[in-house]
Amino acid sequence: MDRGALASFWAAFVRANPSARETIPETVAFGDSAELQSALARLVVTGRKRATTSLLQAYGGDPLPARGTLFIVIDGEGVPHCVCRITSVEIKAFSEVDERDARDEGEGDCTLRHWTDAHRAFFKREAERGGDFFDEESAVVFERFEVIWKNG
Repeated sequence: MDRGALASFWAAFVRANPSARETIPETVAFGDSAELQSALARLVVTGRKRATTSLLQAYGGDPLPARGTLFIVIDGEGVPHCVCRITSVEIKAFSEVDERDARDEGEGDCTLRHWTDAHRAFFKREAERGGDFFDEESAVVFERFEVIWKNG
């Protein structure tokens, strides 16, 4: 990631939002490949992707996302695209994700079937990399967010 580009991006956000804190928030790249990260960043910027899901076990002892937290969405090249704010966080079993959740994730055809197939494969890869196990009852962290600022 280009730290200079990130600092410039955040400085522009702070100029446009004088009450913003000076500390750059966490950056987030959705997906596990540069191509997917870039595609998902575009979906966030257009407003189609308004949610994300991660495995609870992936957090280990790290704090979970919290409502009101800001983050910067970056693409597969590390380029910042927008600032988002988390609007809700819910922990549920993978099998409890519903049609609305899938639609808010904004991926593929936005159906629960697509979401389930894509995320099942993704979470299995992620769990295996961490030496963990994934099944339909694995806990996931479902976050909804809103884009609050785009550069340009």
